[in-house]
Amino acid sequence: MDIHKQIHEIESFLTTTFKQTEEWFNKSVLLREYKPRNNGWSVNEILEHIALTNHYLLILIEKGTNKALKNNDKFNPEEDLKNYAFQKDKLSEVGLHKSFVWIRPEHMEPKGEKTNAMIQEQLKLQLQQCLDSLRLLKNGEGVLSKTNMSVNNLGKIDVYEYVYFLGQHALRHITQMEKVESEFNQMQSKQ
Repeated sequence: MDIHKQIHEIESFLTTTFKQTEEWFNKSVLLREYKPRNNGWSVNEILEHIALTNHYLLILIEKGTNKALKNNDKFNPEEDLKNYAFQKDKLSEVGLHKSFVWIRPEHMEPKGEKTNAMIQEQLKLQLQQCLDSLRLLKNGEGVLSKTNMSVNNLGKIDVYEYVYFLGQHALRHITQMEKVESEFNQMQSKQ
């Protein structure tokens, strides 16, 4: 496993995913406020949820980054990365909308307390936080810190996997927004 290549792939994936998320702020207000027939979230609510979830995931990512950096003196790349396996397939399932039952905590539900501009700015800062963590852990140090992740029975995942998880969560909701947009367009074509 080439850890530098893996980190680069995570950076590219994050940048692309956040760019796709950013594009939703440019959609029409009517679309962004449209509530799907299944009583699901509007695009604005989904964007808020992504930012909220990122906030809580980034708390864990920051703690993991700091812990890994504190353990850096114990880091032996040849030994610590020898049997390293990034759980890409299992983590990618997170990015598939409705691929498994996922009960989100209540504190990650959108409440409409922030403007779209505030959410948009928050997402930009969150992307930078992720990229900063990856740059701080550029040689594989991120494997030194693992935290339990109950979603999809992932178990203990390292900092790199947590960052990738964050991006996959956003991707999951991009698909959800696309479904809302499709329903909205169908409704508009009937009028």
